Amino acid sequence: MKILTFIAVGCLVATTAFAEMSRDELKRLGDSAVIVNELRDADNGIPEDYWAKAQCVVVIPSMKKAAFVFGGEYGSGVMSCRQADGWSAPVFMQLAKGSWGLQIGAEQVDLVLLVLNRRGVDKLLADKVSLGVDASIAAGPVGRSANAATDAQLTAEMLAYSRAQGLFAGINLSGGVLRPDKEAIERAYGPAVSATQVIQSTKPSGEATAFLRALGGNVRSTTGRR
Repeated sequence: MKILTFIAVGCLVATTAFAEMSRDELKRLGDSAVIVNELRDADNGIPEDYWAKAQCVVVIPSMKKAAFVFGGEYGSGVMSCRQADGWSAPVFMQLAKGSWGLQIGAEQVDLVLLVLNRRGVDKLLADKVSLGVDASIAAGPVGRSANAATDAQLTAEMLAYSRAQGLFAGINLSGGVLRPDKEAIERAYGPAVSATQVIQSTKPSGEATAFLRALGGNVRSTTGRR
């Protein structure tokens, strides 16, 4: 049994080591790094108190105007979670079609979600989360101070932010579905690698360095994958 387990793990490591990110995954990481850098420098960005509490950060760059009508398109992005020695390798995520009516008329909207507790993280990694149903979500407070946060924001498992035309604001995403992008994960890390494995035991690749540095803290690794 030990020999079989060793062989199985070895195959997984070897497969993962040869995985390569596509242009789409690289663009998601690059755009997400820019968004995080800008929001952390903004006076009207995410309050540092909430940023420090976030167990994971999800960034969905450039949801287009077509996504803001009933039956609109979905957004694609990345998520990373805090570890004892930095941030985890990024998990590629999808925000499914919804009927929210998000800021009609905007050219594009960048979305940032803070996952504030472990229960919310576990739900995301399991398969998919119906926002507002499986996990409580609220529009996040903005500005340097979080003193004006409402009861809903203080008790939510996730806080959601949007950026349109350079301005950050809280946004209501209730009714949306957030899930790991399994195809992108397979392209980036190899077959049979789950979102949980990426978070818990996969070393970040060099392509993820800029995004992880934007999140803050130490980057655990800049070479290799597992």
